[in-house]
Amino acid sequence: MSLTVPTDLLAAAERGEVDDAAFLDCIAASLPYAWETVTALAGRLAESGADLADNRVPPPDESSRGQLLRLVASDAMRAAVERHFGVRLAFQNCHRVALFRPEATESHRRFVSPRAQLLNQSPEFVDC
Repeated sequence: MSLTVPTDLLAAAERGEVDDAAFLDCIAASLPYAWETVTALAGRLAESGADLADNRVPPPDESSRGQLLRLVASDAMRAAVERHFGVRLAFQNCHRVALFRPEATESHRRFVSPRAQLLNQSPEFVDC
């Protein structure tokens, strides 16, 4: 299961749309490692003035790796994170999450290209 959904949030979803704030709270509580990672990257991006901020440090354990994978694999979660931080999110391998400024289209295009994916491979990532 991707998220641990509180009963009141599930009831709200059953009645209709759920706002981003409640959804993001659920993501942060359910996937703390993934949330901390993207929050730290958003902070670095805001402070740096660069086109992107990325994480190159492997997660400390499989549970944390799973959190990242669940966050980036869900269109709804990715979109909510992108709206919240005002960024574009991209992902390579099992842990390289990157946040891009919305106007950094060329940097984003290079990051998500087949070339970049191939160059970001290494034997230790085969089973990550």
